[in-house]
Amino acid sequence: MRQTLLTNDQMLHLQREKEVLNEALSWLSAFELPQEALSALEKAARQLDELFLIVVVGEFNSGKSALINALLGERVLKEGVTPTTARVTLVRWGEKPGEQIVDEGFAIFTYPLEMLKELNIVDSPGTNAIIRQHEILTTEYVPRSDLVLFTTSSDRPLTESERLFLEKILSWGKKIVLVVNKADILENQEAVEEVRAFVSANTAGILGAEPELFVVSAKQAQKALLADTQEQKAALRAESGMDALETYITETLDDRARLGLKLNSPLGVAENVLRQAQELNHTQAKELEADSQLAADLEGMLGTYNKALQSETAPRLAEVENVLQRFETRGQDFFDNTLRLTNIANLTKSEKIKAKFEQEVMADVPQEIDEKVRAMIDWLVDKDLNVWYQVMGALERRQAAARANLDGSHLSAQAERRKDLMESVGQTIRGIVNSYNRKKEAEDLSAFVEGAVAQTALFEVGAVGLGALVATALFSSAMDVTGIVAAGTLAILGLFVIPYKRKQVKQNFKEKMEELRTNLMSTLSRTFSRESDLAIRRLNDKISPYTAEVRADQEKISSDARSLSELESLLKETRDAIPKVL
Repeated sequence: MRQTLLTNDQMLHLQREKEVLNEALSWLSAFELPQEALSALEKAARQLDELFLIVVVGEFNSGKSALINALLGERVLKEGVTPTTARVTLVRWGEKPGEQIVDEGFAIFTYPLEMLKELNIVDSPGTNAIIRQHEILTTEYVPRSDLVLFTTSSDRPLTESERLFLEKILSWGKKIVLVVNKADILENQEAVEEVRAFVSANTAGILGAEPELFVVSAKQAQKALLADTQEQKAALRAESGMDALETYITETLDDRARLGLKLNSPLGVAENVLRQAQELNHTQAKELEADSQLAADLEGMLGTYNKALQSETAPRLAEVENVLQRFETRGQDFFDNTLRLTNIANLTKSEKIKAKFEQEVMADVPQEIDEKVRAMIDWLVDKDLNVWYQVMGALERRQAAARANLDGSHLSAQAERRKDLMESVGQTIRGIVNSYNRKKEAEDLSAFVEGAVAQTALFEVGAVGLGALVATALFSSAMDVTGIVAAGTLAILGLFVIPYKRKQVKQNFKEKMEELRTNLMSTLSRTFSRESDLAIRRLNDKISPYTAEVRADQEKISSDARSLSELESLLKETRDAIPKVL
């Protein structure tokens, strides 16, 4: 665009639009988009500094080259019934006619025509040309255009392939003008209007509005150039319909209109690439739904497991404490019933007292404690194994569903990474479950609990079994506080000593039991809490690589969606500002 023709406001907007397009390119380059889409955006942004560009497209033999020659008023480009344009051809102003073959896909024609000082024209290979790479060249060049002359032929107006190509062009946000060529082959004006109505009706739905449409005969326009008189030239030219098209390009599309198209054109390309990025973001979000649900399920299982361990541990420990409480109650009753004057004859018989204590007080305390603690160990091991089975089942169901839903479809890189990670985690979990030895786990945990209890100060190291270990401590505590005195002392002082001793024994026994119970329950609570925490951590360590990946992808997809929404608003704001500077 020739900057000398622009006002200050237009110059400022042009500069701002370049910044916006470069920012859009930077944002969109972070997405896994086709390189040709990003390349098209980059070229479209550069096009702001070039002349207004008209690209002529259509199927081969629709008369594109003849149409351009008719517009130029000279036979600049080759014409023929076979595909004659083998490359994208740029027609621009030059001091003299000339052709430069840049490479096999691109050529430049120069021509000293006043119109070409204001705009450039591109002729393109037919979209159905024999060499398919020509279509690729055309679709790569269209995003750089400011105006597209979509050419179709009167003998086969708007074929299905042309409809598809029209939709593809429209996705780039281009201004499209329809040209129906070869009107001279139609029988009369009624046939011309019939073709016009057909093309208009079948493109209005695609374009979203009544199209700009011209029915022309490039052949008659060229005949006008060879006519002998000015009257003949004028008649043939008017009959060709080219005057209306030329007027539209040179007058209707004045400097203001062409500037508007020039400024809007690259924004259409940016919006097209933005839509691709939004579709990709939407696809990634849809792909993530099942993984998000699985991650939530796994974390839910972990949370439920943790809550169950926290809520069920205390009642199970209370059962052990109840055994000790019942033991203490029986002990207090024992001392009340045993340390009496009426029983003074038996108080000197230490072994008999101990045996009676074991029978009436100790009773089956060791077995009860063993059973309660063993039940607690079994509960913890079963809980652990059960949650591993749940996790394995959830992973296997998700993997089966993923395989069933693939149907040969391509997954994004993120989805592939999650799939591989899920399979790796699933394989690890299966290995743990399949090798889980419940008996050994219970035995190891039992040995650990016994070891933890044995290492505390009130218990004797070396006792066999937790129940026996606790029973030894209980019995020792009871006998320590009994303080049975010699028979001679009892005979002399029994009347005064026994009541006092009974009170002292009961108080000391209570204190000893409180200390022992606190010590034992604290040790058991700490030990089972540690095992519960280890079980939670062990499971979390196995599933967290997958759940963390899912959470990271969720955050990225959400962040990308916000960025794309911001970019959409920025592009709209830039487009809305264009009418204000025209």
